Amino acid sequence: MTKSSLLVVAVLGFSLNTFAAEFKAGVVNLQKAIQATSAGKKAKTELEADFEKKKKELQKKEGDLKKMQEDIEKKKSVLSEEVLAKKQDEFREEMMKFQQVVQKNQGEIQKKEQELTQPILEKMKKIIEKMSKEKGYSMVLENTAMVLYVESAHDLTDEVVKAFEKEK
Repeated sequence: MTKSSLLVVAVLGFSLNTFAAEFKAGVVNLQKAIQATSAGKKAKTELEADFEKKKKELQKKEGDLKKMQEDIEKKKSVLSEEVLAKKQDEFREEMMKFQQVVQKNQGEIQKKEQELTQPILEKMKKIIEKMSKEKGYSMVLENTAMVLYVESAHDLTDEVVKAFEKEK
């Protein structure tokens, strides 16, 4: 190795060590943090209440459809082909309506979840930014399935929840 090559390697090594010493990263599990806040718990309770209400309505409709199908099965041997075909068409039509209602309800629940959690998330992002600046973090990542390992000292989730609750 020449002297210039050694110099380049030494400078690069020094630069990387300096960068590593100055670089500080943390992670936050946003889902866990949101669920741990009082606002998140309130949102979850509200969502669950809406979900249960919609679920009961769907279960009733599903029971009606099951009864309709059983009725067709019981009577199919005594019904004319024309009447049977009509009843089967009615059943298929009701089933399609039911599936549309299920999809609509899922969309409504997702929309409501977003409406309820968005303000919490916005406030949390501001708290994370403030905390990061105060504690000298260069970067804070969301702890997702893509993050394979994090030292517990770099997991800021509990600190973010505490700061969120203080800032009412």
